[in-house]
Amino acid sequence: MPEAYIYDHVRTPRGRGKPDGSLHEVTALRLAETVLRAIQDRNDLDTRLVDDVVLGCVDPVGEAGGDIARAAALVADYGDHVPGIQINRFCASGLDAVNFAAAQVMAGQQDMAVAGGVESMSRVGIGASGGAWPADPHIAVKSYFMPQGISADLIATKYGFSRDDVDAYAVESQRRSKRSWDEGRFARSVVPVRDVNGLTILAGDEHMRPSTDMQSLASLKASFVQMGEMGGFDAVGIDAHPEIEAVNHVHHAGNSSGIVDGAAAVLIGNREIGEANGLKPRARIRSFANIGSDPALMLTGPVDVTEKLFRRAGMSVGDIDLFELNEAFASVVLRYRQAFDLDPDKLNVCGGAIAMGHPLGATGAMILGTVLDELERTGKGTALVTLCIGAGMGTATVIERM
Repeated sequence: MPEAYIYDHVRTPRGRGKPDGSLHEVTALRLAETVLRAIQDRNDLDTRLVDDVVLGCVDPVGEAGGDIARAAALVADYGDHVPGIQINRFCASGLDAVNFAAAQVMAGQQDMAVAGGVESMSRVGIGASGGAWPADPHIAVKSYFMPQGISADLIATKYGFSRDDVDAYAVESQRRSKRSWDEGRFARSVVPVRDVNGLTILAGDEHMRPSTDMQSLASLKASFVQMGEMGGFDAVGIDAHPEIEAVNHVHHAGNSSGIVDGAAAVLIGNREIGEANGLKPRARIRSFANIGSDPALMLTGPVDVTEKLFRRAGMSVGDIDLFELNEAFASVVLRYRQAFDLDPDKLNVCGGAIAMGHPLGATGAMILGTVLDELERTGKGTALVTLCIGAGMGTATVIERM
């Protein structure tokens, strides 16, 4: 079976996902075009060799709808022959796009593909695409539907994480993110977003709040108290997990992922296509997996899918040098660390979405690139990338530095 190699990756900066964010004037299409052009330019890529463009997008409606991957390939001048497909597995869409492309290469059905994701959360609001899960009682009742923030608080309650615990993790995420920018760890991979005149709109992540400390976070009220108590979702969570007597609400904007705009792209191909075009592989994709998990806890999927991936790949925690887990909420990371007794210095070492933001469909490809850069910087060998997913799922991928 052919191997699937990562030849390059890029991402845009993350812009605040609000009308006053720097990327609000930039459509999802232009964000996707930015990273596709960067992949082409950086690698002197003959796009006639690209078999597909695969992009994750969680709210593919309006200006972000209609198979944005095909539109982005066309506007980036990849050529009429290059197809595109948009996929959606909620927050893991960008990583699943990479896995989807890698699987095609491994199956021998494609030689080269560009995968990644895009989300303009300031222009196409979160949840804009709707869905049966929250709206139709036929599935909502059966699956214990509740907003993700309630599930995050449910996890904190069930596994014993206090307000101080989740706030301390958030402070560390801000510290690590600032250190990574200050040390230039993202310099190789972040490409600026420019306007039609070539002027830079944004060159760095703007959601970060590096002055965050425990005192400033302590002043924030828990975000999901009213929703849980008055909206009845605490009762839903307790019904699903009757061992819990009351939900301890600990999450707020400061220890949850930020709403941002952004895009990412990863160049994937087999060895022969790389050698023929003078491309040096940076990593190979060793294994990947998906799983369904408890829909009420919802965000514990990374634990379950990591266990599944280890079983399938014949690996264990000791075989992984670095772990990268999307920081949807602080309790998600703390539970993952607790479940595998992980050294904190191996997990999200460059910071994460609590500080830099979570552009839904793009995040999976972004954090894959982040941990690959860190493997190269430190000379380490293997990394595992994973994300929690709405409705209770998990996706994980193991890469090995070349």
